[in-house]
Amino acid sequence: MEEFTVDKLKVQVYDTNQLMGEAAAETISKKINELLKEKDQINIVFASAPSQEKFLEAIKKKDVDWSRVIAMHMDEYVGLPADAPQLFSNFLRDRLFEELPFKEVHYMNANADDPEQECERYAALLEKYPTDICILGIGENTHIAFNDPHVADFNDPKVVKLADLDEQNRQQQVNDGMFETIDDVPTHAITLTVPALIKSTYTYTIVPKEQKAEAIYNTLKTDIQEKFPSTALRQHPNAILYLDKGSASKL
Repeated sequence: MEEFTVDKLKVQVYDTNQLMGEAAAETISKKINELLKEKDQINIVFASAPSQEKFLEAIKKKDVDWSRVIAMHMDEYVGLPADAPQLFSNFLRDRLFEELPFKEVHYMNANADDPEQECERYAALLEKYPTDICILGIGENTHIAFNDPHVADFNDPKVVKLADLDEQNRQQQVNDGMFETIDDVPTHAITLTVPALIKSTYTYTIVPKEQKAEAIYNTLKTDIQEKFPSTALRQHPNAILYLDKGSASKL
C-alpha cells in the first residue's frame, strides 16, 4: 500500500480493488466500534454504486453491533418505478440493509409526489441524526453524491436538493451497466449537497478502476473548486481516499 496526503486528505493506494475494499472495511469497522464506545448509537450515510461492491462485501463480515447504527443513503434517482433495481435504495437494501440488523434504515422516496418536499423530509432526518461517518464514491466527472459540476455548490444553503444530471454522469450509469442506454437514465435525482457530505465527522471515499483515473487526477491535482466537486474532500479534517492501481494510474 502506498500512502500520501494532499492538503488534509489522506490517500491510500492498493494493488487491487479487492484489497482496497477490504482495507476500507477494516478501517471503517474499527472507527464504528471506536465511536460506539463513546455513543449509544451512530449514524452512517452510504454510497450506492458498483464501485462500492468489494467494500460492501467486506464490511458485512466485520464484527460490528449494527443494532446501534442508523443507516441512510446519499442520493436517489427520481422517476423510476419503486421496484427498479437501479434505485439506490434497492441497491443498498439488497446488498447491505436487509443483511445486517441496523437499528433504523431511512430511505429516500424516489416516487414522492413532491420531490422538493421529500428533500425537506430527508434533510430533517439528517438534522436529527447528524452524520458520524459518510462513505462516498467519486464519479467520472468528479461528482460526489449527485453533485455534478454544474450544480455543485460548496456553500449550498440546502442539506438535500433536487438536481439535474449532466450527460457525462448519465453516460457513466450506462458504462457501469446500470442502464442499457442513456435515454433510460433519469435526468434528475435527489442528493445530499456538498456541505452536507463534508459536514460528516469522518469521510471515507472508495474509488476503484481505471475509468476513474482522470477524475482522481482532477480530485488531487487541481485547485479546490466546484468545477471538480470531489476536490472539496481535501478540506475535510478526517478524510481518507481509497484507490486501486487503476484509479491511481494518472497520478
